[in-house]
Amino acid sequence: MPGKLFCILSFLSAVFLFSCSPKNISTNYYYENEKALDRIEESYKELYPLGPFTIGFTSRDFKKLSLEIITDTLSYIYEFGIDEPRLLDTLKAYRLDAARINTLIKEMHDIRCTWITYSDYYVDEKKQNLILMSIKPVALKAPFSYAKYYVLTYFPQPQYFDSEGRLLDKRSLRRLRKINGEVFRRINNKVCYAVTGHFR
Repeated sequence: MPGKLFCILSFLSAVFLFSCSPKNISTNYYYENEKALDRIEESYKELYPLGPFTIGFTSRDFKKLSLEIITDTLSYIYEFGIDEPRLLDTLKAYRLDAARINTLIKEMHDIRCTWITYSDYYVDEKKQNLILMSIKPVALKAPFSYAKYYVLTYFPQPQYFDSEGRLLDKRSLRRLRKINGEVFRRINNKVCYAVTGHFR
């Protein structure tokens, strides 16, 4: 009987650890929040060409944010409380769509998306763009999850992956492509994730 109990406890522990693995947490989190995440990505993709900017929350309670506005010559970084009137005033001063960006900020706040930005990468020496989104899923109670961020990449076209689901460089299908020094893994053919200790 003790042997049988040990086997059952070992099995349950293995199931728990498997279900709490970074892969399962990240994949499950994406599919559970797919509509909200994709809506944030789509809004940002539409707004960015009207005037480049990045948004990142700088406080643990998600009440302060950093707004970087990128012009032809300089980048301007501002910090605001999410309900400060001067946030909208600043967006309007740069002739950005203040109402839609404010909605984007609220959607990021609701889902605990800590940062969103465009990033460059190259395929066959041609510059491409992807969207990086960092999430702090505080609702997850997995061991050590408090120290981790889940970074999603949204590519404009399908990508290549190895048999373990790791993102590959198109020019050499056996070479891993790292983004900001991280190995990314497949969620679907255009969306990947990495688990990291920092959100940028």
